[in-house]
Amino acid sequence: MARILAIDYGAKRTGIAVTDPLGMIASPLDTVPSHTLMDFLKSYFEKEEVEAVVIGMPKKVDGTPTNATPLVEAAVNRFRKLFPNKKLFLHDERFTSKMAMDAMIAGGTKKKDRRKKENIDKISATIILQSHLESQI
Repeated sequence: MARILAIDYGAKRTGIAVTDPLGMIASPLDTVPSHTLMDFLKSYFEKEEVEAVVIGMPKKVDGTPTNATPLVEAAVNRFRKLFPNKKLFLHDERFTSKMAMDAMIAGGTKKKDRRKKENIDKISATIILQSHLESQI
């Protein structure tokens, strides 16, 4: 079985999470500048077997698109052109940043580390991935 990778795409930074090789446990992987994401993925896919990718889709509480939705849709289109053979899932990412911050607080993360937005992005991607895995059961 291969890994599943999740992406929390943002205007400046993108958080990335990945499962273990059995596809069961989600863990933060990295945060990259958004303009370098496709290069990062190309390199990662050469090194690791990735079965599917999950991209968090931003929505308002009522389910309508946010200001960030067109940005993520553009990234989804680029992904599909560059990696047409990869399975791609879109997953609701509502409240993941708040959940990431709450998880960091509950885990005892120092305030200095909680201020680093790249940490929030990685953990948000992990939450998206974990939610996707649970929805597949």
